[in-house]
Amino acid sequence: MRASVLVTGAGGGAGNSLLRSLRAGDRELRLLGCHHDRFALKKSEAERNFLVHDVDDPRFVGALARLAARERVDCVIPTTDAEVRLLSARRRRLRGRLFLPRHDAVVLCQDKLALARALARAGVPVAETYPVTSLATLDATFAKLGRHAGVWCRIRTGHGSRGALPVASAAQARAWIEYWRDMRGVRPASFTLSELLPGRDFFAQGIWRAGRLVLLKTCERLSYFGAGNSPSGMSSVSALSKTVHEPEVARVCRASVAAVDRTATGAFNLDLKARADGTPCVTEINAGRFASGTALVDLAGKHNTATTYVRLALGEAPDIGEPYDVVEDCYSLRDLDTLPGVFPAEELFEGIIDARG
Repeated sequence: MRASVLVTGAGGGAGNSLLRSLRAGDRELRLLGCHHDRFALKKSEAERNFLVHDVDDPRFVGALARLAARERVDCVIPTTDAEVRLLSARRRRLRGRLFLPRHDAVVLCQDKLALARALARAGVPVAETYPVTSLATLDATFAKLGRHAGVWCRIRTGHGSRGALPVASAAQARAWIEYWRDMRGVRPASFTLSELLPGRDFFAQGIWRAGRLVLLKTCERLSYFGAGNSPSGMSSVSALSKTVHEPEVARVCRASVAAVDRTATGAFNLDLKARADGTPCVTEINAGRFASGTALVDLAGKHNTATTYVRLALGEAPDIGEPYDVVEDCYSLRDLDTLPGVFPAEELFEGIIDARG
């Protein structure tokens, strides 16, 4: 495919992962990268790299549009929630170069409380969730969740398990929220309390066009990157994960995206956690961007989500067939300062000699 693609956040984990996925899927693509941090940009895996304004700078969109026009970019792919939110609202400045969901769907998905309520109304399984209106009402809110084995306290916006912690009492939740208020400037009303979901941890990445699912892949997190240093013991970034065939997870993903955007277009990556009975509940939908481990998803299965996205953005109709692309038991391994690896189960122990005695 002869096309030029501009990836934001190039040099960062999500940007470079997406660039690797695009390169693995189609060597003919001309890959450009941009970032507001010149040091991060130095690590970019794109062919050409451009220093741009930060997304919070009012000059960001205009400069990005001029760059895209000058370099004859066919498709711009944002890699952060802030960029997706801004570009979905200002898409006219990059007319024909974006493949994003509706702005109101993006806004909805970036508010975890609003998302949980919308999904619950649509009959999609989610954790029972309540807003923290004030510290004074914490005991009453906590009591509503008393029948559950535990309670999950988290900030309703952001990513990477920001401000998330399992708590056993209202006092623990209060202390956690007070810390974030006093040390990080986060208002108590920014938090939610929900039932703690004890089951399996899934993530999925899918591509939609005009409300139709084109391609979906599902994986299970088995361990977490940096979990030992995290108060929650969890993270949205897996250290070890594997591809799985879970039709119910796929069904819930389809239903949840339909619930937030009947004309869904672009990339949606979803996090799901199961109840004790195995029911997968949606905990997060990242609308408009790829997961940070895109390359890991795309090195398994028949089809590449990143290049499928570009083809759809350019008006092509990829021959996918069955959208649920499954190759079971393909493991991905990630660690600091090493390139991630993807291995079929039968290759995991090749070349390893057991010297344990």
